Amino acid sequence: MDIFYRYAPFIQDYIFRSGWHALRGVQNAAGEAIFGGDDNVLLTASTASGKTEAAFFPILTLLDEEPSRSVGVLYIAPLKALINDQFGRLNELCEEAGIAVTRWHGDVPQTAKRRLLRKPSGILQITPESLESLLMRKHMEIPHLFGDLRFIVIDEIHSLMRADRGRQTFCLIERLCRTAGCNPRRIGLSATIGNPALAGKYLAAGSGRGTVIPHLDAGKEVWRLSMEHFFNSAPQADEGKQIVQSLPVPEEATDKAPKAADPGMGYIFEHTRGKKCLIFSNSREECEAICQNLRQYCEANHEPERFLIHHGNLSVSYRESAEEEMKDDDSLLSVCATATLELGIDIGRLERAFHVDAPFTVSGFLQRLGRTGRRGAPSEMWFVMREDHPEPRAMFPDLIPWHMIQGISLIQLYIEERFVEPPRMDRLPYSLLYHQTMCTLASCGEMTPAELASRVLPLSPFHRISQDDYRVLLRHMIKIDHINRTETGGLIVGITGERLVNNYKFLAVFQENIEYKVHSGSEELGTLVKPPPVGDKIAIAGRVWIVDEVDHKRREVFCTLVKGNIPAYFGDVPGDIHTRILERMKQVLQEDTVYPYLMRHAVCRLADARDTFRKAGMSYRSLVPLGGKMWVLFPWLGTYAFLALERFLKLRCGKRLGLKGLNPCRPYYMQFTMQVGEMEFWKIVKEEAECDFDPLELLYPNENPVFEKYDEYVPAELVRKGFALGILDVADMRHRVIELADAGPVASGKPTP
Repeated sequence: MDIFYRYAPFIQDYIFRSGWHALRGVQNAAGEAIFGGDDNVLLTASTASGKTEAAFFPILTLLDEEPSRSVGVLYIAPLKALINDQFGRLNELCEEAGIAVTRWHGDVPQTAKRRLLRKPSGILQITPESLESLLMRKHMEIPHLFGDLRFIVIDEIHSLMRADRGRQTFCLIERLCRTAGCNPRRIGLSATIGNPALAGKYLAAGSGRGTVIPHLDAGKEVWRLSMEHFFNSAPQADEGKQIVQSLPVPEEATDKAPKAADPGMGYIFEHTRGKKCLIFSNSREECEAICQNLRQYCEANHEPERFLIHHGNLSVSYRESAEEEMKDDDSLLSVCATATLELGIDIGRLERAFHVDAPFTVSGFLQRLGRTGRRGAPSEMWFVMREDHPEPRAMFPDLIPWHMIQGISLIQLYIEERFVEPPRMDRLPYSLLYHQTMCTLASCGEMTPAELASRVLPLSPFHRISQDDYRVLLRHMIKIDHINRTETGGLIVGITGERLVNNYKFLAVFQENIEYKVHSGSEELGTLVKPPPVGDKIAIAGRVWIVDEVDHKRREVFCTLVKGNIPAYFGDVPGDIHTRILERMKQVLQEDTVYPYLMRHAVCRLADARDTFRKAGMSYRSLVPLGGKMWVLFPWLGTYAFLALERFLKLRCGKRLGLKGLNPCRPYYMQFTMQVGEMEFWKIVKEEAECDFDPLELLYPNENPVFEKYDEYVPAELVRKGFALGILDVADMRHRVIELADAGPVASGKPTP
């Protein structure tokens, strides 16, 4: 099939106007899959490969040939910014054919929404939370809006595959289709899918269709990577050392950082001058600190300010200003950002990305790297790893630069294995079950318990939840007045539940802190958590402000700009690191490979870390003595298996080991004192791991481990069960304990023959 000639005439005209000389591989493959069958389609191709057009060219052709009697295409994206970006591109594409494109999220004027409700057609772009609102508030309109829905396009689907927000999205899709009486095909788009078959299964769940995953020859990927390490004060790791670095590195990166109070920030400051760059960090706090530091460098060097900031707590005006600046190819400003600029917003010609410390995931690394390298240039990322010098009496685990080792591991895993974190499909999402129950009752009105169960339990994310568990949940919800039983035996939303459901924040299933809006005069800066007293300072929008007034009733803060440098706080939490990353970190420390992207300081720091690793015997033992009765354990397990091991040692093995003072540095190592020796340790932990124990035994008595947003409204027995059987990775932990024990304890401190 010649895909180009299968496209509608207005699509062909668009391609000619855009100056394209040929279709890309992903566009040919998508056309074959969408035109050639009736299955769902998962498109996995690199960032800026044209996935959006690849999906929409055939979809719009089919919509043009047979217009839908309602919204024909539902486009779901995780970020409003991504919707806004795609809105302009789709409008340009659809204008000639008269296919309407409508955005639907909190920043969109009501007039556009009313227009769609009056005459539904074309493409509707929406976030999961706005789709939840639509299903709840406009339930009677759903058949009219979506009765002839043909396609659901889910952009950046990888970002929805490891948390409740993704499970909520697929609940919404299934509820919408059932209410509207439609059966659309699903099209998933992503640049970072590690296990396409598993992702295809995730995409198809509850659809009754299979998933076609076109095989694409991605060709040879060309990256320009560099990784440099900085101690936050002199001396640096290479001082007084001879080193031969003959392998290729980015030319400009061979320059040393200028002498500066913060060498890492000085390095970024120098290498962003005269360029348009993104500077990524893992948290909003770190993002604020970086922006403050870089702006102070501008001031100290008498240079115009050239750093902007972008994260989720900033006001719309600040975020959109940064996005518009990024789209300007002539701009020489750089933006300090978090994951909010990680996803597929078109930011034009970007010369390079920096990353301070290591991302938590391979997926995040690839997405952030993919922000660069558009329009024919290679993708380019410079890692800047920072740490304080260890204290003179620091234990040896503190002598290893864990973030740098993690960064190397992420890169090597993808280069060597094309590893990307798979979706998590084994959870017991009771928090989401509560949420979807409330949403279903709020939208549909009174239902019998059996009718409610028949609507909620069959949703694909709840495949592991039993009817008995659901009865326990419903009884608890009645007890706390979130639902009420009517005289006829039906169930409705209770008075307490109504107050919760009617708050717009109820629409989201991800954790949200109580936030205060921050104002300076008429300017809205953004939001923060736990404002300080009047007279104290706050950090937001890359600057420091003094608090003039706090209105706790209206949750507003009024402030004035001042000079200074203080840390920010937005309630960020660490990310989930996969076990495979930790395993590769061990290999990084064991092997002698000189990675071509490491710069001079980083090469020396890695050599020091490897020397520490070997001298401590970590190459052949996981349990290492620190002196006296103190030990350190390196299990090389990801976040949730590490957490399971921590609890396993305390609750299953603690008495037998005489374990005290277990101090975890998650997920790298844990220190503790114990009364037994190494051989006895492994004997005991193996015996306990091989016992057929209930994972619920890894919870403390009366513990109610609230983990997800709505766990506080779930009965304690289900919260405990969900945590033990759905959060803790007990299987991975048990396998590792037995594996390490079987490798042979080393009493002598030398490898076992």
